[in-house]
Amino acid sequence: MIEAKNLTKRYGNHTAVNQLDLLIQPGEVFALLGQNGAGKTTTINLFLGFTEPSEGVALINGLSVADQPQEIKRYLAYIPETVMLYPNLTGIENLAYFSSLAGFAYTPEELGSLLSATGLQAQAFNQRLSAYSKGMRQKVGIAIAVAKKAKALLLDEPTSGLDPKASSEFSEIIQTRAANGTAILMTTHDIFRAKEVASRIGIMKEGVLQSILDADTISANELESLYLKTV
Repeated sequence: MIEAKNLTKRYGNHTAVNQLDLLIQPGEVFALLGQNGAGKTTTINLFLGFTEPSEGVALINGLSVADQPQEIKRYLAYIPETVMLYPNLTGIENLAYFSSLAGFAYTPEELGSLLSATGLQAQAFNQRLSAYSKGMRQKVGIAIAVAKKAKALLLDEPTSGLDPKASSEFSEIIQTRAANGTAILMTTHDIFRAKEVASRIGIMKEGVLQSILDADTISANELESLYLKTV
């Protein structure tokens, strides 16, 4: 569902992503660890089509992101570190608007059910986004992804700035989406959250994917030790 083949991005003499090969299947959560400047966000941007590759190809559901940018939007949803929604609209209005852009028309009851499924409290549905916490905005972002029936979900530092409770709630939502068959690529600095949520974990340094680990076969302490040695 999410695939990179020899994916490379250069900016002048600097190689931000270097010959990345990656395959993420439906139902899998892949967590990409690395320091700032390791190439994580550039990788996300290549899959989104925000930047063109210097070499190689990024694929969503077998479609080239660079060659078929409109088609891949049918399968793809993106949640950045700070979810960009309309602050003067309510949670349910934002959900209705963004799902309509994707060609879906939901009843108010269906919109409420989508928001409830993310754990957002009913009393918040009709509050303006300007009154939402970051965790609440993230839940609306997830609801939009579900409403779009996205098969691939890209998350860039989604738990950054969340308190422990909100971060834990967000992780549970991500695992639920994966259990429903969504392929998920998540960049993060949070080693322990990556271990908790991911099926596989990659460690990136200077644009190179240094290692890929099965989350079930490594402890959080072992992962931390390997990460520190790598970066």
